Amino acid sequence: MDKAKDLYIVILAAGKGTRMHSRLPKVLQPLAHLPLLEHVINTALTLSPKKVVVVYGHGGDLVPSRLSHLPVSWVEQKEQLGTGHAVQQAMPEVPLKANVLILYGDVPLTSSSTLTNLVHKLGETCSLAVLTAILDDPSGYGRIIRNSDGEVLYIIEHKDANDEQRAVREINTGILAADSSSMAAWLSSISNNNVQGEYYLTDIIGLAVESKVNVKTSHPESLWEILGVNDKRQLADLERQYQLIQANTLLSLGVTLRDPSRLECRGEIQVGKDVEIDVGVVLEGKVSIADNVYIGPYCHISDALIGEGASIQSHTVIDKANIGPGSIVGPFARIRPETVLVENCHIGNFVEIKKSTVGKGSKINHLSYIGDTEVGDKVNIGAGTITCNYDGANKYKTVIGDGAFIGSDTQLVAPVTIGAGATIGAGSTITKDTAADKLTLSRSKQITIDGWKRPEKK
Repeated sequence: MDKAKDLYIVILAAGKGTRMHSRLPKVLQPLAHLPLLEHVINTALTLSPKKVVVVYGHGGDLVPSRLSHLPVSWVEQKEQLGTGHAVQQAMPEVPLKANVLILYGDVPLTSSSTLTNLVHKLGETCSLAVLTAILDDPSGYGRIIRNSDGEVLYIIEHKDANDEQRAVREINTGILAADSSSMAAWLSSISNNNVQGEYYLTDIIGLAVESKVNVKTSHPESLWEILGVNDKRQLADLERQYQLIQANTLLSLGVTLRDPSRLECRGEIQVGKDVEIDVGVVLEGKVSIADNVYIGPYCHISDALIGEGASIQSHTVIDKANIGPGSIVGPFARIRPETVLVENCHIGNFVEIKKSTVGKGSKINHLSYIGDTEVGDKVNIGAGTITCNYDGANKYKTVIGDGAFIGSDTQLVAPVTIGAGATIGAGSTITKDTAADKLTLSRSKQITIDGWKRPEKK
């Protein structure tokens, strides 16, 4: 590759995706919770291009508006006249003395190393490089036609090919790189004289050969890198392939996966040593997992920090929270955003915590709701306790001092402070601050009503 030339990347993303049977444009269909096109853009950005230009069409402004957070330029293809026409719309964004790489918004798994190898084919003796692959069943793909010396002559689309050409197993992936000035010249010469009446980008290969250009080819590192999406079945197949890639990456980092085929990774996962993940776990967003962490079956963890030695028991949901070292959470716990478990906390079954800090060694083991609360160190909160933090209009804070003991079935009506070392008797409703190191309780006198009968079903 001529290192003096800047790299520009054009991504074709104007297709409708009729076979998706969806109102959502094809390139916005989700793969691991990200639009297909976003995967392609993220890979393109790893190549450090001067500019990424995305050509969109079907769906109108929905595509650029959904992905407005990405650093790309948007060009609309108002008429769908083929891939060659689509690239023509983007070329005003590309200077003549540059290299241009063509990608597709519905081919999301091409690796940056495969693309780097392709671009590096360009140089003084090569102004066009094409990514090709050998398939056992090449049906539907354009074929690479070579001469007796193995040199590329042209690409023929499957629908336009004769029987001899269809017998060729080397296919065009559609991904190519070229000198931009040569690309501009070839695009101006292609025609739509074919079955579809479209301007095929692949026709530039024949034009390049006619102008005595040395067309080079390279292959992807894995065949799944060239797989595109045309319907929901292919999308599901690609999702499985993507998840297998993520699982293999974690295995290579030393993570123990009880079943790699039953893990869902939908984000950026960082892992320490001796991590064990059971089946059915879903990891989303940015998740950091420290050393010696166990994650039990069917947990859902998103945008979270899991500290060293923590144990996340089955069916636990953790969202935008920080689980401190040595903590035990679950089973069936829900840890909501802005929660921090400081260290060695025990959060048990059917406990929900929201926007709260739980201090070192504190325990909330059964059937409790803790919201907008500051829990001190070594606090024990009994079963059925709730913090009443919402009055129907505003949220209020509860503070529980170090060493406090909250009896079962207690309601703490915020704003309220429980003193350090205080004990709250079971079944109490606390509406005022309580003194440190003292027993506080609020109960009606127990009575028995003679003659009372339980209602009977009519």
